[in-house]
Amino acid sequence: MEERRKVYVEVRARHLIDGTCRPETIKFENDEVYEIDRVKQCCRAASTKVGGTGLRYTVMICGKETYLFDEENGKWFVEGKSRVAT
Repeated sequence: MEERRKVYVEVRARHLIDGTCRPETIKFENDEVYEIDRVKQCCRAASTKVGGTGLRYTVMICGKETYLFDEENGKWFVEGKSRVAT
C-alpha cells in the first residue's frame, strides 16, 4: 500500500515579463533532478492528498503527469509516495 506525503523540493523557474512563472526543473533532497517537459495548467488549488494550498501546476515529467505546488511563500512541494508496511 502507498501513502502520500508532502515532499518539499527545489525548483528552478523562469519568471516571464507578463508576471507568470514557469517551473523548469525539480530537485529532490537526494539530489535527483527532473526536467519539466511541459506545463499543462496552472490554477489555485489545494492538495487533497497531503494538505496545503497555493498554485497547482500540472506538469509533465518523463511522460507522466504530476502536480507541483507553489505555496507562494517560496516553498514548493509535490505529493510524494511513501511505502507503508502491511
